[in-house]
Amino acid sequence: MKSPWKILMATPLFFLLTLHTLASPAYDHQRGTRRSNGQVCIEKLFLKTTCYLVVGIFGPDIIKLLRADVNADVVCHTLEFCKQDPGQPLCHLYPLPKETWKLTLEKARQIVKKSPTLTYSRSGSAICSLPFLAKICQRIKSAIQNSLPFKDVDSDKYSVFPTLRGSHWRGRDCNDSNKMAYPGRRPDNWDTHQDSNCNGIWGVDPKDGIPYEKKFCEGSQPRGIILLGDSAGAHFHIPLDWITASQMSLKSFFSLPTALTNELDWPQLSGATGFLDSTSGVKENSIYLRLRKRNHCNHRDYQNISRNGASSQSLERFIESLSRNQLLDQPAIVIYAMIGNDVCKRKIDPVPDMTTPEKLYSKVMQTLQYLDSHLPNGSHVILYGLPDGTFLWDNLHSRYHPLGQLNKDVTYAHFYSFLNCLQVSPCHGWMSSNKTLRTLTSERAEQLSNTLKKIATSQKFTNFNLFYMDFDFQEIMEEWQRVGGQPWQLIEPVDGFHPSEVALQLLADRFWKKVQLQWPQVLGKENPFNPQIEQVFGDQGGH
Repeated sequence: MKSPWKILMATPLFFLLTLHTLASPAYDHQRGTRRSNGQVCIEKLFLKTTCYLVVGIFGPDIIKLLRADVNADVVCHTLEFCKQDPGQPLCHLYPLPKETWKLTLEKARQIVKKSPTLTYSRSGSAICSLPFLAKICQRIKSAIQNSLPFKDVDSDKYSVFPTLRGSHWRGRDCNDSNKMAYPGRRPDNWDTHQDSNCNGIWGVDPKDGIPYEKKFCEGSQPRGIILLGDSAGAHFHIPLDWITASQMSLKSFFSLPTALTNELDWPQLSGATGFLDSTSGVKENSIYLRLRKRNHCNHRDYQNISRNGASSQSLERFIESLSRNQLLDQPAIVIYAMIGNDVCKRKIDPVPDMTTPEKLYSKVMQTLQYLDSHLPNGSHVILYGLPDGTFLWDNLHSRYHPLGQLNKDVTYAHFYSFLNCLQVSPCHGWMSSNKTLRTLTSERAEQLSNTLKKIATSQKFTNFNLFYMDFDFQEIMEEWQRVGGQPWQLIEPVDGFHPSEVALQLLADRFWKKVQLQWPQVLGKENPFNPQIEQVFGDQGGH
């Protein structure tokens, strides 16, 4: 089945990217920042372009079809964005029409038979085939594949641009023309003349001639936070008001350009490296913000090396995007959290494709050896286990999906079945009515968690200590229920799979408390000079 969203979004997206250089925020790499209005202007232009594209090309036909009282399945098949392959079942989200499917489709096609939309949808033209977009497409593709910033003038793996793997994913570069100035490095000559580690602390105290970095940070054990994860770690999220008409407003799609250029991820709000205050109402903050609060010298030292669909088997393709120099940089806390895709597969029979304990062991050891050759001495690595994903079906299957709330005609069970029929489910094993399959998936997840635990308890490395932590979602649910929450609120409502922002913040809180209790050395000291840092340099926020 073709996705119309790829076509709808491609043109304005790449139009945005060709103009992205106009939107780069001007930056004073000494003590302050000032944001250009360019990005805001480009975002507005993006929204207008998207709106014109959708309305101009597809709007008239969609309106005609909806006036004929057909549902979204019929519209999609009529405009030929959805197709039933020979020998395959008809995949539909909404209840089938009272008339036969063939007759309904023939009537709908008569309504739009002379439409230019059909020519557009049949063409299959790739937007990147256009000569003036070929090079930029290649650069964007490379940035996404390698998980490196699209805009990085000095090639130090840090950027002043927020999206396209920029500062939403890793600390903002404070000098994009100097490869030796980036978040997380040890200060150059105590940053007497410039901020070489981008933590905002530099210069000399005129009262005693001592560099501020030396006075406030020496001996405070600075460290960064690095996440090696999948879509959960990146915080994959589709806003509810994007697909729910009753919740749409003029502001609903203001975040669309940012979301698209972040691959529909929201790392700036993630549980590990988020630097913005949570929008969920939960008071807990990310692990990075807690580290920064503990020691302001950790400012901007975060990296979210996560990718949608990543697993233990694919991490080697983008782990080199990690930025750490053993000689020049501070130690780091690395969280390995491939929590789903080793067991989550899309095929009708996903079990044969699940990662085996033997394959997991081999790949994780390969990852740890890579980290040992790149992390500064004194670092720490924490292996996260896999969850028992049966909570998805148990807590959602009978509830109405947002697409079915209006007419009470689509439950999550229907939604899961639709995705499985198309073989695009993010996790057929757990998002299934087949209890046996759900159980098999959880059993494999437990086997892989035990493998990770075995590695953590039996292996030693030169430059970091190794730990293991269970991913106990049941504990999070019970904690959430104690404060009056409902289990379904911990799951993303649109995709019915990923942890919600509430869940991610609760997981970060659980992580922090367990580390404080079991391995306090991982977090480093609490800096007694934090008030003085704020007094001299102000509250710079998490970003």
